[in-house]
Amino acid sequence: MPKPILKSLLAVTLPLLLTASCAFAEEVSTPAITPPRNFAWMSADERLDKADQVQFWRRFDDAKLTELVERALRENHDLRIALARFESANALLRTTKLDRFPTITAQANASESKLSRDQTAAVPGGSRSGHSYDVGAVLSWELDLFGRVRSGINAQTAETRAAADDLRGMQVAIVAEVARDYFTLRGLQERLRVAQENAQSQAQTLHIVEAGLDAGRGTEFDSARASAQLATTSSRVPALRADIAATTRHLAVLTGQIPEALDTALSTPQALRELPPSVDPGTPADVLLRRPDVAAAQDRLAAATARIGVARADLFPHFTLGGLLGTQAIHTDSLFEHGSETHLVALGIDWSFLDFGRVRARLAAAHANADGELATYEQVVLRAIEETENALVRYDEARRQDEQLRHAAADSATAAQLARVRYEAGAIGFFEVLDAERSNLEAEDAAARQRAQSYADLIGVYQALAGGWPGVSPHSEHVGELAAAARAPAPSQAH
Repeated sequence: MPKPILKSLLAVTLPLLLTASCAFAEEVSTPAITPPRNFAWMSADERLDKADQVQFWRRFDDAKLTELVERALRENHDLRIALARFESANALLRTTKLDRFPTITAQANASESKLSRDQTAAVPGGSRSGHSYDVGAVLSWELDLFGRVRSGINAQTAETRAAADDLRGMQVAIVAEVARDYFTLRGLQERLRVAQENAQSQAQTLHIVEAGLDAGRGTEFDSARASAQLATTSSRVPALRADIAATTRHLAVLTGQIPEALDTALSTPQALRELPPSVDPGTPADVLLRRPDVAAAQDRLAAATARIGVARADLFPHFTLGGLLGTQAIHTDSLFEHGSETHLVALGIDWSFLDFGRVRARLAAAHANADGELATYEQVVLRAIEETENALVRYDEARRQDEQLRHAAADSATAAQLARVRYEAGAIGFFEVLDAERSNLEAEDAAARQRAQSYADLIGVYQALAGGWPGVSPHSEHVGELAAAARAPAPSQAH
């Protein structure tokens, strides 16, 4: 295309295109949900600062738990998968951003041709054989007059932030699962101790009954009932040992180790301490700002909105500026001599004005996808508030239940001891002894089970508050990029 024609075309079209592009904007979907000012269940005794929530496991002052959590953050395979997805999204973002700039490639060609005799006869003195060599640089640049490239970058930026949020969410889930399994293990070990001690106590009772039977003071009926109760209590031990083994091996897998790796390290029982007080979660708005699942849903809504701009840009022409700068000759030693240089400047226009049906169908699909992501975001917000509210209720009620069961276990132990003393003195029958021992076992087992469940409910509170995200990924060499992507505001969708 001659330069005067190219200049005239640019002079006429560019003002019109720029005017049209200024009126071109993407609709940003706006969520319709307003979170409540406060949680309905607010019986908290303690306010935690951000550091206490983020690394909540340190508040239990348990070296084993801290070691397990920190190893899981380094070695857990689900975290490594989430990290790989983030790094893939980050690489795609860097690639997408390069679309703002011209693409420059180098090319070189060498050709040899041979004409037919008839072709040569048409050119007197011509040669049938010929050679051609050319070297050059080719430039191609899409002029982003209608925001297609910009919208694509915005969409990929939002997707990258969503991948970072997914990694944060996976860290929260893994830390919570490790802590929950750890306290479950300690609860199972305590229940095993209770079963074994009650079995020993019931074995002593059976010995007393059998001794009385030998002395002519007891009955075979009492001996059979004592033996049956001992067998029933002893039957709890294998099931508890199996649960302990399964939980220990799941902890090993969570920390990136073979299942048997922690069998020895966690074999020594450790009693669960008194429950900490309730946690003040702050306001629902605070929780929503901390939760990575809410942030990921918001980022995916932003990405879907940006893709509307990508689809709408197809309603307008695509302008591509192309160029070539090189040298061409029939001999290699003449390639870079004066007079062998070549150049080309071209403006390409691609406009699917006859294919508006497909373009508008893609645009409608993009709008529908954005509406779906908006509904997803609103649903995630509602569920986040619901989960936090439920977690606060469960833990607060669990503490009350734990206290009642602890008193019941202590009273039952005293009752069982007194029953044996009174039986030996002949003040009560053997049925009362069996009943007291059975009640003692159930009360102590319920207290141990509830203590572990109460800790699990407390972990549920921390998980609902997005506790367990240290703010960095120990695996990632893009830690700074992750943190920046997680904190950066959503890109503007309007031109």
